[in-house]
Amino acid sequence: MLYTELLRLWDEAVRAMDARDWRRALELAGTVAEPNSRTLFIEASAHLALQELEPALQALNQVILKDGRLAVAFFQRSAVLLQLDRLDDALSDCIWAKKHMRDNTVIDYRQLGLPHKLFSWQVVYNSAAVYSRMGQWEQARELLLSASQEKGAMRSSSIAPGLESISRGEVLNPILVPDGVVFRPRKQEVEQLQQKDFLGKAKVITSMIPNDDFGGFEPLRMQKPGYYEPKKEGADETRYMRIRAPYMARGRGQLTIPGGATVFLYDEVDKDGMATVIYDGQRGLLPMTLLDPIDLKKAKGKRGDKIPSGIPLPPGVQPPTRPRSQPSTAAPAPETPPPSYSNATLRNQASEDPPVFLPNSDSIDQEDVPDGEEQVVVKVHFTYTLALSINPYASYKELQDRIARKLGQPPTNLRLRHRASGSQLLTPLEPGSGSGEESYPLLPVVEEGRATLWCQLEDPLAGRAILYHMVALYDYTGKGPEDLEFSEGETIDILGEVNEEWLEGHCAGNIGIFPRCFVYSESAVTEKSIL
Repeated sequence: MLYTELLRLWDEAVRAMDARDWRRALELAGTVAEPNSRTLFIEASAHLALQELEPALQALNQVILKDGRLAVAFFQRSAVLLQLDRLDDALSDCIWAKKHMRDNTVIDYRQLGLPHKLFSWQVVYNSAAVYSRMGQWEQARELLLSASQEKGAMRSSSIAPGLESISRGEVLNPILVPDGVVFRPRKQEVEQLQQKDFLGKAKVITSMIPNDDFGGFEPLRMQKPGYYEPKKEGADETRYMRIRAPYMARGRGQLTIPGGATVFLYDEVDKDGMATVIYDGQRGLLPMTLLDPIDLKKAKGKRGDKIPSGIPLPPGVQPPTRPRSQPSTAAPAPETPPPSYSNATLRNQASEDPPVFLPNSDSIDQEDVPDGEEQVVVKVHFTYTLALSINPYASYKELQDRIARKLGQPPTNLRLRHRASGSQLLTPLEPGSGSGEESYPLLPVVEEGRATLWCQLEDPLAGRAILYHMVALYDYTGKGPEDLEFSEGETIDILGEVNEEWLEGHCAGNIGIFPRCFVYSESAVTEKSIL
């Protein structure tokens, strides 16, 4: 429901309450599709004015559901419950009303649109009225005496007669919000419901045409004597044109443009029928007979080359066919292809032991460990994460065998990587060579007795050399079987450069081509930041 419609119905219901037309007020307040606590309070007040206690109680229940801290709603409901002889519930509402007053002696609801002040002594008076109905006269008398000590109580003539009634054993009648006192909408908002004409009507001050009473906005123009006829100017024609057929330049200053291209009409047509246009940053001549105007209104709705979410589109040219892998002279390709990630042969080679997800508790050979040297905890990220306790002086083959045994995969198909501090690139963990620390590949990546590795299950690259590594900038979904799919943040081994826009790479056991604009090199970013 629109807020303007709510304001209109609310204002009309308040006007009906002021006119003491309780049924009309109920009808208007009941038509509000999404009532709030203030419009529901109007319904409760109208029912009370008609002496309909049960509907008034239901309306007050809805008011408290909408605003659970409105003290005046609890105060009003306690008086209704008292009249319905639900004494325990009435006393409970008096307690809630006192609590929501937050130790204030008075709450002025005029700021919320209700022209009424709720005093704390009034809540205590209704509590005394409940105890008088219960027959607990002494408790009712003590409450009235305490209410007489509160601020504003002496100005009321209700407490003294109440004490006299208690002394005579007469029950007290509750205090209620007066009839017709309801929440009102803001005056400024109600005034804005009426439409206002801030500009007014245009007026003809002087005219060369007698009895000219035309009102409106028209540009200055030459007027025909004797009458005046407003004329609506048509919209300017678009200056964007589309060429119907390809055109080859046949003279000086002419352009060669393919068919279907869009050009901008720069100048008027000359005497030879040639128009000056701009195409691809060049200005030249084209025959006007080959140009058709473009309907910009239809073209506006198309989102052809819009870039969604800042992700670049793949190159416009068709991708080349997948280049065939050239076997390296240093390492000839095997006659039979290696097992693939999805091959059934790989599953047959897997170990029968289930993968272990907890840190390894196997005993480690301590012969090569120096005295006093402890083992390190290695966390390995695979399709799941596992932790191992490994000798930091283990060789690359021992490290690969330990991890492969836990994963249940052949060691030759596992490739270990690590991430340097402050980098997103996963660098392959190279087997150590030489003597001393250089023969232990795990030592350089250990920090405070811990190390983190990434393990990828990959097919052997059949001896193909890796030129360099790049990181995926966005997710890429392949358009054909020769494309390489990857996710944002993955490291890709670059095997070759197909052309300026396409690269051939290797990721997660797959080899294919992909657009260069979807990846970036950390080394290039570092060089730019230094410059």
